[in-house]
Amino acid sequence: MDTRDKDQLISALRSGRRSARDKRSTPATEQAAGAVLAEGTESAAPAGKPRAFDFRRLPKIKQLQMQRAAADMMGIANPFFRPHEGVASGETLIDGERHDNFASYNYLGLNGHPAVNAAVAKAVETYGTSASASRIVAGERPLHGELETALARLHGVEAAVVMVSGHATNVSTIGHLMGPGDLIVTDSLVHNSIAEGARLSGATRLNFPHDDLAALERLLEEKRHRFENVLIVVEGLYSMDGDVPDLKRIVRLKQSYDAWLMVDEAHSIGVLGRTGRGIAEEQGVDPTEVELWMGTLSKTLSGCGGYIAGSRVLCDYLKATNPGFVFSVGLSPALCAAALASLQLMEQEPERVARLRANGALFLKLARQAGLDTGPSMGASVVPVVIGDSIHAVQLSNRLLARRINALPIIFPAVAEKSARLRFFITSEHLPEQIARAVEATAEELAALRQDSKALDRLVQVSRAQMQAE
Repeated sequence: MDTRDKDQLISALRSGRRSARDKRSTPATEQAAGAVLAEGTESAAPAGKPRAFDFRRLPKIKQLQMQRAAADMMGIANPFFRPHEGVASGETLIDGERHDNFASYNYLGLNGHPAVNAAVAKAVETYGTSASASRIVAGERPLHGELETALARLHGVEAAVVMVSGHATNVSTIGHLMGPGDLIVTDSLVHNSIAEGARLSGATRLNFPHDDLAALERLLEEKRHRFENVLIVVEGLYSMDGDVPDLKRIVRLKQSYDAWLMVDEAHSIGVLGRTGRGIAEEQGVDPTEVELWMGTLSKTLSGCGGYIAGSRVLCDYLKATNPGFVFSVGLSPALCAAALASLQLMEQEPERVARLRANGALFLKLARQAGLDTGPSMGASVVPVVIGDSIHAVQLSNRLLARRINALPIIFPAVAEKSARLRFFITSEHLPEQIARAVEATAEELAALRQDSKALDRLVQVSRAQMQAE
């Protein structure tokens, strides 16, 4: 493969946007791309025999093939889907070796806690592993109501409704509540599930620049009168940047323009506030002034699923009509038990939240001292180290893994191409020496990586000059 072909493959990996149908593709790049998924596949079916559609023909799959081919060509190992052999907390086991772990949502170390495990075992013994039906039909179990009562109390509102997936909670709830003739206004960095819910609803969706509340106000002033219902959606703690919105100001804006407000607390429950009750506790906001509180059970609460908390009227309506609830099996009793036990431990041991916040502050302080770009993170449970280039982010992650530090890259399209990063999840279980070790190793490996990249760039320039001279 010549230099031009290699450059095209590298460009495909960096951008993640180039279509395999691009006329600039060469036979060599197509061949290299196709070999990635072709390897190990069955031979073509005999002539005349019907066969299933070959999905390798789709442009989007050809694009993925080219990215994988470029990574293989450059010797970049895939950092994703690595099996972990046990409970992931401040440490994790990968390929039989212990690693300092900064890729876990187990913010308060409650996943794997003996009390949580015991509650799950009791629930399985009593109810089995599945609710075996939708709750509206025959899947209701006492644990469902107990969990919803506990979540409502956690948020300081009247009621809650629990669903089987955090992503599906946003998609189904937003898609069901809003419709054509309505407006959904979202921060530009909200989670994919919010964007998908807005798309499903058929409502008009408008973004405002991240955390730019002046822009939000201008948008509401210009557009509010054109729509029947308006929903503003923000996150309690942004999962990519680790910062928080000014919730008091947003509440005032939604009141002034007769809008509803939804706050996604997936990453802020157990993290923000003195006792982990989220951004309302952190910023002194009356939780009843927010129409919809959304959260997940998969992070601090060490289970899986999602929920909406708010007024009783709202939650009763969602239980009766929300497709994601009505037409879905009820949450597994074991997961209900895990979340309930985790909530109880969080309330009984507020020192876990204090320890988490101290660890987050330490990581942020050391990272900034080391000259790492941590973006706007407040140093709670999420601290990014912004690299800029997707390839470099993946390479840095692999280099850290070799030093037994597990931190995963976030690359395009999850973030903008020039905003690729390593995302460090901090927990209450990390030790100060683990944090110091991770920051030091990241700074060292990033400096070495950039030095290597400069040397490679110079080599490429010399090679091109020689080729042109020939």
